[in-house]
Amino acid sequence: MKSSQKTLSSASAPPWLGTLPYSRRLLNAFDSKSLRAWIYQCLLGLLIVAFSYWLYANVVENLRSQNIATGFGFLDHTAQFEIGEKLIAFTPRDSYLRALGVGLLNTLYVTLCGIVLATLLGFSVGIARVSRNWLLARLAGGYVELMRNIPVILQVIFWSVVIRNLPSPRDAIELGSLGFLTNRGLSFSVPAAHHGWLWTGIALLAAVLISLILKRVARYIRENAGRSLPTGRLTLAAIIGLPLLVWWLSGAPAGLDRPILRGFNFRGGFTVSPEFTALLLGIALYSSAFIAEIVRAGIQSIPKGQLEAARALSFSPWHMMRHIIIPQAMRVIVPPLTSQYVSLSKNSSIAVVVGYPELANISNTLMNQTGQALEVIAIMMVVYLTVSIVTSLLMNLFNRVVAIKER
Repeated sequence: MKSSQKTLSSASAPPWLGTLPYSRRLLNAFDSKSLRAWIYQCLLGLLIVAFSYWLYANVVENLRSQNIATGFGFLDHTAQFEIGEKLIAFTPRDSYLRALGVGLLNTLYVTLCGIVLATLLGFSVGIARVSRNWLLARLAGGYVELMRNIPVILQVIFWSVVIRNLPSPRDAIELGSLGFLTNRGLSFSVPAAHHGWLWTGIALLAAVLISLILKRVARYIRENAGRSLPTGRLTLAAIIGLPLLVWWLSGAPAGLDRPILRGFNFRGGFTVSPEFTALLLGIALYSSAFIAEIVRAGIQSIPKGQLEAARALSFSPWHMMRHIIIPQAMRVIVPPLTSQYVSLSKNSSIAVVVGYPELANISNTLMNQTGQALEVIAIMMVVYLTVSIVTSLLMNLFNRVVAIKER
């Protein structure tokens, strides 16, 4: 049998192959599935690169034949248009690149605010969906069905129309000490400018960092020494006590910058524009309905025996939610929650229908002024892709933190 196999292998190979050094070793290496897969992937990558280069060269040649300039040199040209709502300084004398930066910051701002609002609403409605209160559960279910079955663009337009039909600043709706609601937006009081607020904010961040370190130390002591530390009280003392101490040492600033009606609008304080409000409410309410269903599914994935055991031990609903339900449900909630956050960031491009100057809106202005549609769209694609990837990476890191560690 062995002699026949040797004869077969020698007959199947070319006669000159045996004279080459390492020929048998190369043949054996090529028989490896991993090596063949690596070679096929390299060939596929080369084909994709070649096709992309051919496509790029073809587009550039066609644009040149039509006397259309290409390249990203236009980004250094003067923008010559104003942006109504911005987080950094911008004038018409600034470049197109800075205008895109303003749009990117506005996109990130409305995305972060939308994620926070959608998460708070989604978790609240999701918990209400599994409530024992019949009326509360039905109201939460109606909210979910209403919000997720209306297109997000219609919700943004709806809130824009509602806000535009509010009273003018002269007939503003007073919200007590909170501020005023008008068709120009929501105006409310903010702390007056003082260096003490900066140091207080830094102290708050330091307190949060200290509480996280304290939690890890307490976990280490509990797992290795079997003793528990009062982390709840220590964390509360750090988060409240340290900022209060710094606030008092910096002069205890307590002044408020209140909005005051002057002419046809309010001056002072902080005003949230109608465009931003409509966009934020539209994308946040729409996403919160899907987040609520994710939370409901996560809660219902927990075995009912654990909940019954917690009730038998006289756990309050709050302690059940904090110590039993949420820690175990998060491993089910976080992966689909990532998709909702990514979708919310992309839905922010709907701002173009209400005039909020985010990235897509400003990019549309750039295309109209410069004619560089291909380059501007490429920039938008790269930016939204980067935002989505960064969001996914951060949520994956958070998923590792909340994952249940098995020993």
